[in-house]
Amino acid sequence: MPENILIAVAWPYANAEIHVGNLTGSHLPGDIAARYHRLKGDKVLMITGTDSHGTPVTMSADKLGKPVEEVYKIYHEGFIDLFQKIGITYDLYTTTHSENHFKVSQSIFLALQKNGFLFTKVEPQWFSPGLNRFLPDRYVEGTCYICGTEGARSDQCDACGNVLDPTKLVNPRSKVEGDNSSPELRDTEHFYIDLSKLEPDVKKYLQDRSDHLRETVLGESLRKIEAEGLKPRAITRDLDWGIPVPVAGWDGKCLYVWFEAVIGYLSAPIEWSQVTGQAEAWREWWTNPAAKQFHFIGKDNIFFHTSLWPAELMGVGSAFMEIFAGEEIPLILPYDVPANQFMNLEGKKISGSRNWAVWGRDVLTRFDPDAVRYYLTINMPEAKDSDWDWAEFVARNNNELVATWGNLANRVLSFCYKHWEGHVPNVDPATLREADLALLATIENGFQAVGAELEAVRLRSALGETMKLATAVNQYLDVQAPWSAVKTDKDAAAKTVYTALKAIDSLKVLFAPFLPFTSQRLHEFFGYETPLFGEQYTEVVKDALGEHKVLRYKPVDGSYWHPSDLKPGQSLNQPTPLFKKLEPSVAEEERARLGK
Repeated sequence: MPENILIAVAWPYANAEIHVGNLTGSHLPGDIAARYHRLKGDKVLMITGTDSHGTPVTMSADKLGKPVEEVYKIYHEGFIDLFQKIGITYDLYTTTHSENHFKVSQSIFLALQKNGFLFTKVEPQWFSPGLNRFLPDRYVEGTCYICGTEGARSDQCDACGNVLDPTKLVNPRSKVEGDNSSPELRDTEHFYIDLSKLEPDVKKYLQDRSDHLRETVLGESLRKIEAEGLKPRAITRDLDWGIPVPVAGWDGKCLYVWFEAVIGYLSAPIEWSQVTGQAEAWREWWTNPAAKQFHFIGKDNIFFHTSLWPAELMGVGSAFMEIFAGEEIPLILPYDVPANQFMNLEGKKISGSRNWAVWGRDVLTRFDPDAVRYYLTINMPEAKDSDWDWAEFVARNNNELVATWGNLANRVLSFCYKHWEGHVPNVDPATLREADLALLATIENGFQAVGAELEAVRLRSALGETMKLATAVNQYLDVQAPWSAVKTDKDAAAKTVYTALKAIDSLKVLFAPFLPFTSQRLHEFFGYETPLFGEQYTEVVKDALGEHKVLRYKPVDGSYWHPSDLKPGQSLNQPTPLFKKLEPSVAEEERARLGK
């Protein structure tokens, strides 16, 4: 029976281009999972958008000397362009700077307030006398008081990974004013969410999901709670760019971006319902207890998604629905948070400021999207950090994509097109030999084996298993040798080619979540007219805040996740190679681009 699957992906900050580490960390695994569930016939909703608020965005605007809204839109539209080119099929890619997101976020705030989980507190915060304003956490850096690293943000140290008490930062300085600045602590009032009240429920939530949460995710989440507990956390900040606090007398303060951005996993489905003319459809993924929500993120955001976001939802209970929709229905909690570790580059940490990165849109100007998707998946940092190595990229492209899979598909289709006049050999399936039936059984079993890996979001393994099946077809052809048999026994060669074509037609589907562009081309070579996947397109949404571009996806009906039903005599289209072989010199050419 079809399931309702929500694929929720981390919202990228509108302050930098997306690099391959970002892609393999969340966007690509989310897309692979979404494509698999669509092929299977599930009701999929894949959403995210640009994280348009917060200090990273305002700092980028300060640096460029441009209005914040202009800067966020530049990055936002660049992200949409990238996702279209590499095939990240969001049903809705939107932005947190929308009337809908403001309304939903403020309703969540009011629901928590109604249920008694919010309180106010006066606290010291860094203030710039020179700028005459409070400095948000990312505007202040100094020495980490835990590990001693220089250049730590006042709210978090990237070196040791600890969330910091901003007031304890050693030798603080304003990033806007430079090394000679002397910020001082002054009192300001903010709303807090009392997470300590929700800690027992969060621990139980994590333990209840211990059968499918990754050990890297579950272990880190429970260890942090055991070591630090869930403490009250500020959810407002002194900012003028963001979502206003929906309480009288709180002008000049906004909802803290950590608090409101995750609400996008709820607000985006609501916006999708609105723009598709199905006002209540979002409930199928948010109030249906049988629905499954998958949150695809990087390891730096694990705690927010496994502890803080569930705590928000638990604190809201049914009050959000009461405030937002006038009825008491609780929202469901995330089913799985398959967070990935980090991808490094040529043995070093990716650094945008040093241009030590492989940028998404740039790399697609020189390489086909499926070649990039393949390497990012087979090298995905699911259990530990991985490394993008240009020599390995070239080797895997040539030895696996081209030699094992691409050549298999091209040589069999080309051979068939030539010797059987552009048609599948007209073979009676009842006459297939033992070796033919054994291969088709192996491929058929692959749907269950690969599907099980995809269900568990073990994407590297799923792709590896699929490539092993392609190797099995190559081995079968080596034994049956239709290239020579066609000269002496065309009937035997026909059975071999028919069997190989059925296997390749099935493999096309197994590869499709990972390699959608070439799988669709192969699908067309076989003569099918209904596409494997739907279409991506953009449109402009207008609301009280202005207008914003969104990326949309129109799905196709039906299910493809089953073995080939290729018919004898079916008409084929002229095939062409699926992949390009790369010269070894490509690795050094690409390395020479780094750090410049």
